[in-house]
Amino acid sequence: MVTKSASTIAIRVTLALGLSATAGLAQAATFSGEGAALKASAAGISLALADTGPLPASGGNLNTSVASTNVLGLASADALRSTSSGSGSSAQSQSEVLNVNLLSGLVTADVVKSNSSASCSGSTAAASGNSELVGLVVAGQSVVVSSPNLAISLPGGISV
Repeated sequence: MVTKSASTIAIRVTLALGLSATAGLAQAATFSGEGAALKASAAGISLALADTGPLPASGGNLNTSVASTNVLGLASADALRSTSSGSGSSAQSQSEVLNVNLLSGLVTADVVKSNSSASCSGSTAAASGNSELVGLVVAGQSVVVSSPNLAISLPGGISV
C-alpha cells in the first residue's frame, strides 16, 4: 500500500492542511483528507477552526467556514475557509485565512492559502501542494516569502 501526504504551513500557531489518498493493488481507492484553516497548540491546549474533519473513506465533499475569530488576543483571523473532496482516484484540500494576527501583532499576514492534492493509479501515489502568504509582517518587518519552509528566529526563543 502506498501513502502520500501533502502540504503544511507552520507559523508556531499552525495554519494547516493535510491530505492523503491510498490505494492497494487489488483494492478500490480509499480517501483521507482534511482541511483546517487555523490550528493552534500552546500550553497543552489545542484549537482547530474551520476544520472539515476527516474525509470519509468512500470520498465526498466537505466544506466549512468561520466568519472571524479572536482567541484570547493571541490569534485572530477573518474569513477562515476549508474544503476537502475526493472521488475516483484523487483527493484535494484547500484552506484560506484573511487578516491573520498572531501574538498581538508580532506576526500578521493579509492572506494565507494552502492547496494540496493526491492521486492514485494502481499502486502508485502522487501528491502535490502549494501555499501562498501575502503581506507577511514579522516583528514589524515585511517578509517576502521566496522559498518553502521559511523559518525566522526572533529574540526570546520565538521561531516563526
